[in-house]
Amino acid sequence: MKRIVIIGGGFAGLRVLFRLRKALGSTVEITLIDKSEFSIEKPSLPEVAFAGKEVSKVRIPLQRTVERKGYKFMKCSAVKIDPVNKTIMTDSQETIGYDILVIATGAVKDYDSVEGFRDFGFSICDDFQAERLAQRLNSFEGGRIVVGSARTEWDPNSTDIRLDAPCEGPIGEIMFMVDTYLTERGIREKSSITVFTPGPVFFDDVGESIRAEIVPFMKKHNISVITEKVLASIDEHAVHFEDGTSLDSDLTIIIPPYRGPDVITASGIGDSRGFVKTDYEMRHTKFRDIFVIGDVNAASMPKLGHIAIMQGDVASAAIIRDLTGHGEVPKPRPEIFCIMNRGSEGATVILSDSLFGGNRDIAYSGRMAPTFKWGFDSYYFYTHGHMPPEIFQGPVEWLVKLLKTND
Repeated sequence: MKRIVIIGGGFAGLRVLFRLRKALGSTVEITLIDKSEFSIEKPSLPEVAFAGKEVSKVRIPLQRTVERKGYKFMKCSAVKIDPVNKTIMTDSQETIGYDILVIATGAVKDYDSVEGFRDFGFSICDDFQAERLAQRLNSFEGGRIVVGSARTEWDPNSTDIRLDAPCEGPIGEIMFMVDTYLTERGIREKSSITVFTPGPVFFDDVGESIRAEIVPFMKKHNISVITEKVLASIDEHAVHFEDGTSLDSDLTIIIPPYRGPDVITASGIGDSRGFVKTDYEMRHTKFRDIFVIGDVNAASMPKLGHIAIMQGDVASAAIIRDLTGHGEVPKPRPEIFCIMNRGSEGATVILSDSLFGGNRDIAYSGRMAPTFKWGFDSYYFYTHGHMPPEIFQGPVEWLVKLLKTND
């Protein structure tokens, strides 16, 4: 019986587990390992920070989810992979053998690379940080709020697309939801919101059509944007940039730089930044029994759940074909699909492939957008990581166009 090991229980890892369970059932032995006992429903983290959502409502128990499928879950960290002998060493000194390995670890949010973050900075990139920000907001009585992304460096030999910020969608949610939060508490007039980006434009992973949809909302809510600002450090009263300028700040919320996980660097199977280059089937370019999906994949740009899921589908199809001799492996068709919570203004559905040379660049902010957001988050959480039906996440373009026309 073939042994398949999946490292990581996020969007990508669970997607592969469910796909393989449906196609291969008990004909394979699957072990999913993760350092946490929970998978985090990350699109809802802004609601934990700004809208009072309980953090328990974004945590999906991994052991129960995996074991219900008849497979094994191990709560541990992979510290080193030996791709020649096909083994994984864990932080408990246990060795796990595999025939096929799926690396879906995600990227490391490198908070500690930002001087002053641990004392004065806040974020929403994980459940701990989202809850920490919610606690800080409880005592916030108005002032200057600065929101932005730190710059991430990429290996130029691994990907042709190198965004200054890994994904600025969360920044959009933060700025709108903090505006709503302050308004509901009656302290918006005592506060300012300034957004910074390391890139030449804000939202540089989408096209002009989507930016034209978002900018009026920012102006309406008096949200300022400054571009080409590379974060250097944070202190109690200011945000400092590499060009020597600063912004006064009473509350600083950032998306930190990303880097590859330590296990990739320790194993010598990644690039200079700790990410992994693959072929179009998501296979490691040297070790053909290793598949790499999600944020840890160098080609995953921007770092987005939808892209991780699409990569998981490709890898799953390749594994199924390898083991059964049947089926075709779809070619990756990268696109940006997300639903941005805009607080009191509802939500915006975004669908764009302009970053990848396509001509789709659609944003819909009508009456159905908040329903899409609620439906996606609820379905994913209450089904323990299953994605909504394909009509929800696949052929969305025609639906968004129709609603945009008739809303």
